[in-house]
Amino acid sequence: MFKEKLTFSFICLLATFLSFSQAQKKTLQTKFCSEKITIDGKFDEPIWKTAAIATDFIMIAPNNGDPEKNNRRSEVKIVYDNEAIYVAATMYDDEPKKILRELTTRDEFGSADHFGIFFNGYNDGQQEFRFYVSAAGVQQDCVYTEANGEDFSLNSIWDSKTSITDYGWTIELKIPYAAVRFSDEKKQTWGLNMYREVYRDRFQYSWNLIDINLQTEANQAGILEGIENIKTPTRLFLIPYTSYYLSGNDSNKTKGEFKGGLDVKYGINDAFTLDAILVPDFGQAAFDRVELNLGPFEQQFAENRPFFTEGTDLFNKGNLFYSRRIGGEPSVQPTLSSDEDFIEYPSTVNLLNALKVSGRTKGGLGIGILNAVTEKTDAIIRNNITGETRNELIEPLANFNLFVLDQRFRQNSSVSFINTNVTRNGEYRDANVSALIYDLNTKKNTFNLSGDYKFSHVNDYLLDNRNGYNTSINLGKTKGKYRYSVGSQYFSEKWDNNDLGINFQTNYHAVYGNASYRIIKPTKTFNTLNVQTNLYSEFNNTTGSIQEASININFNSTNKRNDYHGFGLNTRPVAVYDYYEPRSEDNSKFLIVPRRIGGNYFFSSNYAKKFALDFGPSISFFDEKDRLNFNLLVSPRYRFSDKLLLIYSSRFSRQVNDIGWIDFDNSDNAILAKRNRNTYTNTLSGKYAINDLITFNLSIRHYWSYAINKEILTLKDDGTFETNTNYNKNRNSNFNTWNMDLSFSWWFAPGSQMSILYRNNSSLFAREFNKKIGSNFRDSVNQENLNHILSVSIRYFIDYNSAKNWFSKK
Repeated sequence: MFKEKLTFSFICLLATFLSFSQAQKKTLQTKFCSEKITIDGKFDEPIWKTAAIATDFIMIAPNNGDPEKNNRRSEVKIVYDNEAIYVAATMYDDEPKKILRELTTRDEFGSADHFGIFFNGYNDGQQEFRFYVSAAGVQQDCVYTEANGEDFSLNSIWDSKTSITDYGWTIELKIPYAAVRFSDEKKQTWGLNMYREVYRDRFQYSWNLIDINLQTEANQAGILEGIENIKTPTRLFLIPYTSYYLSGNDSNKTKGEFKGGLDVKYGINDAFTLDAILVPDFGQAAFDRVELNLGPFEQQFAENRPFFTEGTDLFNKGNLFYSRRIGGEPSVQPTLSSDEDFIEYPSTVNLLNALKVSGRTKGGLGIGILNAVTEKTDAIIRNNITGETRNELIEPLANFNLFVLDQRFRQNSSVSFINTNVTRNGEYRDANVSALIYDLNTKKNTFNLSGDYKFSHVNDYLLDNRNGYNTSINLGKTKGKYRYSVGSQYFSEKWDNNDLGINFQTNYHAVYGNASYRIIKPTKTFNTLNVQTNLYSEFNNTTGSIQEASININFNSTNKRNDYHGFGLNTRPVAVYDYYEPRSEDNSKFLIVPRRIGGNYFFSSNYAKKFALDFGPSISFFDEKDRLNFNLLVSPRYRFSDKLLLIYSSRFSRQVNDIGWIDFDNSDNAILAKRNRNTYTNTLSGKYAINDLITFNLSIRHYWSYAINKEILTLKDDGTFETNTNYNKNRNSNFNTWNMDLSFSWWFAPGSQMSILYRNNSSLFAREFNKKIGSNFRDSVNQENLNHILSVSIRYFIDYNSAKNWFSKK
């Protein structure tokens, strides 16, 4: 029946795919340049006097579709030679002294005016290489796709120079062909768009209209013509690095360690790129924001390692890939006897090497391959009676592989196939997951039909092999003021993608819907306004019991002063059955969770002002005596100058009479506790920029969370609970983490960086504790508990096209 409904829905939507004519696209004619252009922001080369001008920009926001005013007009010229595209842009401004130009690190926008240029070398509406420059001269570059938006992990080598004038500001750019992708055709036709932001007013413009009625952007670009007889360059980049780490704490002697390695980037052809890391070093990646986890699921961490964040839009298809599995926690848990303890247990597995190949053909076929190998890892176990030690395998040599095919067509639709595979050496768990995904849009981007079918196979030598699947379908209107969608999802009981992905719940099906209204033009009160309602319900496949039900209404707006206000109401209108909190092996036990109603508010003042504030309270009331949740965020920020910015954030949350699992009794029955939990998170971040290439950055976080059990409970078979007077273990929790990173970054040559990082951290857990924030903070930063690391890393970028001249005769 489900397949029949899916087929019928698919046919109905295909019937609406009519041939609508697209809006007229602007065209800019470029010309070949035979003279040398110096990137100085002055436009004093003769070629700029005869180049065609792109002007008449159109507002994206707030007044979508309005033409730019003459006193703030934008004029852009583009020429090319055999090695690069050159851009000269003039942004007129009737008040040039008010142009904002905060200095930031690369790829951070900050409070500054910006100009951007977007190139699509295939003119297929699928992928754009976007290059932004702020009025302060800071570069940002990214790859844009409709599925993943802007991916700023791209770090290409290109040149830019800005200048503030008495009539506005100018920028001159040189973008080598190695920084974009295009075909080998003799006559080139590229997709082209340009962007400008006047930050003090939050006015955004584009050269070719970007209609915000539509959800797509790349296929609303204009056209660049006139490029002929250019060759795709050899794209071979070598990035050798060396690092030195000095680490220690009060209980261990200070030790030093040298590391070295090599990153390789190679353009296989005009479309495909090979990235490889040999002897990786991620020692300067940002720290994880660890929390006290009292729930049934693992904490999910953001990926901070550059290799796994750069150019991964293809690999994120279908949400099957959680890169932290590679080099993450060991997968094998050894069994200890009663007189044994671990004396060494690595928390992560070393990554030996990794590579990825990705790109897209002229016909729109995207291909991605990612492979990584992690090393065999042992724990050391000691017998407390005999003193003998032994090694126990906790992770065998393992290979992680991801393969993606993504066929795009008609500039706004795609069908994808994804496969993930984890193979461990020896008789250990292996896994394979495959998925077919579709994302279909009408010609005019009015309706969308999307969905997937995913299949998992786990081969576990200790357990039976398991096959599982999940599937979903979603149909929605995606254009105009009023939008809506409906969908459903099904997870089988044995669905398991957790070897290279992450998933928390199985054995349920869900149905959901949402509707929204937004204004297209500003009103007297609002620059933007979006009202959205969501309905969601989830049912257990085995029992049919309702696992989750929610209704949400959210209002999001920006007023005429560009301050953001958002608030929402949410409710769980019925009691639901939680099959995960009891933590039974077969998920047969459940806990009944009561009805809930709550609300939230969030305010964020205009960041264009020197002082700005984020403020957000939320509260939830449960249909259970004296049970509630409360959260409060206060985060002021102050921009002392274009060079110095400080941001402080304080978040407090309190759970009153929360009920959760704490242990099992001798019969493996779940022991619960009614508990109060308080959490305090305080962070301080700062930036001081000497110029657009040299910055100091500070990041401090103190996290403190404690839970005190007020009443011990035993879970009954009907999902309710009763008081347990026999359990007398102390299962209170007190957890502190402290992290401080102070770093210096210097881009001393194109693509080459020296970074110095001082880091200290601590992590403390206790059952016995006091509730004074001062003493918990002092314990966290006590010298006896701190680990210290000082690291220096130098990465040098070598472009083959430049390096080959080092050895040639002059």
